[in-house]
Amino acid sequence: MGAGRLCAFGFAAAALFSTFSEAARKLPIEKIRLPPGFHISLFADEVPDAREMALAPDGTVFVGSMMGNVYALRDRNHDGRADEVIIVARGLRSPNGVAYRGGALYVAEISRIWRYDGILEHLKQPRKPVLVTNRLPKDAWHGWKFIAFSPDGWLYVPVGAPCNVCVRSDERYASILRMRPDGSGTQVFARGVRNTVGFDWSPGGELWFTDNGRDLLGDDSPPDELNRAPRAGLHFGFPFCHGGTVSDPEFGRSRPCSEFERPALTLAPHAAALGMRFYQGSMFPADFRGSILIAEHGSWNRSHKIGYRVMRVRLEGGKPVSYEPFAEGWLEGEKAWGRPVDVLVLPDGSLLVSDDQAGAVYRITYTGK
Repeated sequence: MGAGRLCAFGFAAAALFSTFSEAARKLPIEKIRLPPGFHISLFADEVPDAREMALAPDGTVFVGSMMGNVYALRDRNHDGRADEVIIVARGLRSPNGVAYRGGALYVAEISRIWRYDGILEHLKQPRKPVLVTNRLPKDAWHGWKFIAFSPDGWLYVPVGAPCNVCVRSDERYASILRMRPDGSGTQVFARGVRNTVGFDWSPGGELWFTDNGRDLLGDDSPPDELNRAPRAGLHFGFPFCHGGTVSDPEFGRSRPCSEFERPALTLAPHAAALGMRFYQGSMFPADFRGSILIAEHGSWNRSHKIGYRVMRVRLEGGKPVSYEPFAEGWLEGEKAWGRPVDVLVLPDGSLLVSDDQAGAVYRITYTGK
């Protein structure tokens, strides 16, 4: 890319940042409804299309996007608001996925994963990235990635179905893969997963993940899913069965729902459940510990919109017992001014929520007042 194009890109990015900054200053966050004692504030604006988040040991928050950039947010004075927003990567293909491990930032494009070594020491001028893998499918449909490292050090990478509903001979489609940090040893961990854009491990080390149900079966069918995968090799039904009980009208005749793992919990239909985390912090009330917090991006394909909120799932004995709103108010009637994408628990126990529509990251705290 020549200097002229770089300069032009810089001006365009500056104009875009100005637009997002102005919009963020006007965000009506006072409309967000939270349980008593909780409060929401802006952690950062000027983060266009903010998607998955990852935390470094020094408190730096990395944020992926679908627009080509990856950001680093730093709250250097520890006042609960980022005072520095740094672009650490530009011009990538939907770098939704970010993960941090061993001093390196991992960034997932649609078909490639990169590793930026020594990232914290080189935020403003990152080293040339190392290619971890370029062997992932190139399909854009459900091709963006949410990535994370498991407690035992494997990098988990989903590959969504390249369609609304279909069967493909390549077993990587509609799956969750795992690989070693250098990209070797890639294997399919879970099958029948249409499109997960959020997962986490329970305190006991089990993988839980959200999954988005297929479209065009009506407003209220099928549900989105919260799934539990305690071991490798399980099949969660797609494209034959949806939500544990909904047989697909085209593919369901060949394989009944009884063959597959049922969801740990069915979620609101078409709410687009994305990022999820187990809450293990100490700031929120004690009964929040061990709960799952889920960002619902919001429906685009229902007569009446739902989602656009953060939900809480309570667990007892490792099983979901409730599913209730935690933060809502981004949707007003049929118009939404924000769309939650991911959640991230900070070391102090507060919760970050990314919003790709507003280009912002919020911080939720608890004071009891």
